[in-house]
Amino acid sequence: MTRRKIIPYNPKLKELARQLRNDSTKTEIFLWLKLKGKQMYGYDFHRQKPIDNYILDFFCYELMLGIEVDGYSHQFLEVYNKDGIKEKRMNDFGISILRFSDDQVLNDMENVLRAIEFYIFEYEKHTPNPSQEGS
Repeated sequence: MTRRKIIPYNPKLKELARQLRNDSTKTEIFLWLKLKGKQMYGYDFHRQKPIDNYILDFFCYELMLGIEVDGYSHQFLEVYNKDGIKEKRMNDFGISILRFSDDQVLNDMENVLRAIEFYIFEYEKHTPNPSQEGS
């Protein structure tokens, strides 16, 4: 049996993550309604997940997938640059990031879900089924 990789997080971010979950944006709630309860092909997503010194909007450990929903402020260069640093740090842990704008989530949810499904199908295609290993 393989052990799960431990992903570090800053414990000081736990309370902020809880606040962010309680004060979710409209778009985060809208997407969460599609991800919660293992609705996305049985994968377990979490909201406002602290990882290292950052908080991901949504995270699935099994897929090593983070999903970020970017509001208006992410258009500004300073925030855009911070997003890039955050994404690189997540990649260092083996976490892939899918990034969607508020507009995409609110007005094109079908294609947002298709992009997540595509990631899942690609992940499953390249990940060996544990029951088939060694055969």
